[in-house]
Amino acid sequence: MASCESSIYRHRHFASPIFRDGLMKTYFRRWLAFFAVVSAFLLCWSNPAQADDDRFSAGGYFRIAARPDFQGGKSQLGLWNISGRLLNETTWAALEMRLQLLKASPGTNEVWTSLHAKVEGGSAHGADLLNGSLGDFALTQLYAKAGNVLIKDVVWQVGTLDYYFGDLGLYDMKFAEIFYETIGVSASWSNPYADVLVGIGDSGYLKKSEGYNTIITVGAATRIRPSEHFEFGLGAEFFYEPSVTGSENGPHQTKFDADSGVQYENFARKNVLETYAHQFGTDADMTKFESAYPHPSEADAFSFKVVGYLGFGKLGPLKWNNLFFNFLREHPESYYYETYNNVKKRIYIKEWTDERYQFNIGDEMNFELVKDRFDLTIAGLFGYHFDKDDDVSASEKNRLIGSVVARGQVYITPTVHFLAETSYAQENSLNGNLWRKSPRSVRESNNGIANSMGLEYGDLDSRKTWQGKLGFVLNPGGTGIFARPSLRLLYGVQYSNAHNAFPNSNTESLDLTNEFFGQDTLKKLDECHWHHVISIEAEAWF
Repeated sequence: MASCESSIYRHRHFASPIFRDGLMKTYFRRWLAFFAVVSAFLLCWSNPAQADDDRFSAGGYFRIAARPDFQGGKSQLGLWNISGRLLNETTWAALEMRLQLLKASPGTNEVWTSLHAKVEGGSAHGADLLNGSLGDFALTQLYAKAGNVLIKDVVWQVGTLDYYFGDLGLYDMKFAEIFYETIGVSASWSNPYADVLVGIGDSGYLKKSEGYNTIITVGAATRIRPSEHFEFGLGAEFFYEPSVTGSENGPHQTKFDADSGVQYENFARKNVLETYAHQFGTDADMTKFESAYPHPSEADAFSFKVVGYLGFGKLGPLKWNNLFFNFLREHPESYYYETYNNVKKRIYIKEWTDERYQFNIGDEMNFELVKDRFDLTIAGLFGYHFDKDDDVSASEKNRLIGSVVARGQVYITPTVHFLAETSYAQENSLNGNLWRKSPRSVRESNNGIANSMGLEYGDLDSRKTWQGKLGFVLNPGGTGIFARPSLRLLYGVQYSNAHNAFPNSNTESLDLTNEFFGQDTLKKLDECHWHHVISIEAEAWF
């Protein structure tokens, strides 16, 4: 919660003449939206007509860090969590609220109902580029639950339906998750030995955003617990997007004749219109082009996701092992725009994006090797991503991913710990060179543009990354690698065979201008493979 002093400061700021600017009005509206959700719960909680001290509850999570970076980076050691989440994640905060509208007496089959909301985002004042803007926060969960309605011991949920078996803590990844995109209704049943969930809804808004079209989603999951040492789970969801006559947001494909010269390669290069115009032959004002350009054809779209979970532990030094996997077919994209000779066209690409698959598996083992003195957690992941439509371009849709992370924590005292972590990650492109060894490598691939031999972007088909992290941890709550709150002073180092493999203002793309050091210093600093950061950070959940 903000202090009175900071609240006064905000009030004075909004009352100033600057408030008349459109930007400040936008910020103000975002503040109002955020506090409207929180206030609704608090007002209901405080309603004297339904007074009950424990009707409202809240929990959440946050992390924040100061990471001086003297190499021009954006306070992250590496590019993403494939090397472990520690020092690779940025600011995050979440607040999850629950309001019990109707409570059931313990041990009865009485009807009960509750409301839930979750607000989360990745910005804090002074910690990132957005400086705490609420524009980076979202209401990610909003749903109602009701139990013992119609069917005894069944819990109904209406609203957002996100469900997952667990996550890889060292990576902060959820491989076994379904209904993340879905708004609808689910029914769940539980006993000490098993959980069962079924659901149906619509995933159109999250999958397609402003190009919304209905995407019917059905799915189910079950978790079995035969003993305290072993459990497993399996789930699946299926997405169906029907064609809608007359709707430009429905799935379509712009079909080009074999004589047009347009192939998948042109879609990858984003020069479809130019290729079609050159092959067709056009007049100066593009009249012939406009009259001959093909109309899109309607089509249905289908995708799916299968997830699994295996957990076992409480066996000697092994506290617990979590194994997660998923196999999925990505939902096809709808369209994009191209402009050529002042003619702008929407190009539908359903059939160019409907054969993208992923297989991902991750495992995490937690050991207590010396009681109250030394814990060790080891995690690894493997990913195989392939696009059957694309056999010409180097992209993240066609790659192999492998990684291993190990973190040890020594307990000097119950609250003062020493942490050490190491990781190795490798990404292999399946369709040519996707990364660069040096800033000059971009010039070796046709001026930084995908070339005709493979649509490559450099001189490396494999990116290899090693990270090491160590430092001291203050855990007021006691021992445990995942004990929180956690206050940390850490040093991190990274080596990558790829140039400049960490976030900074110059590495958002692989184009010709992305040389980072500039022409004057290229001779002195030809390559940048090492990266160092120091971090003062805090993390907690509550």
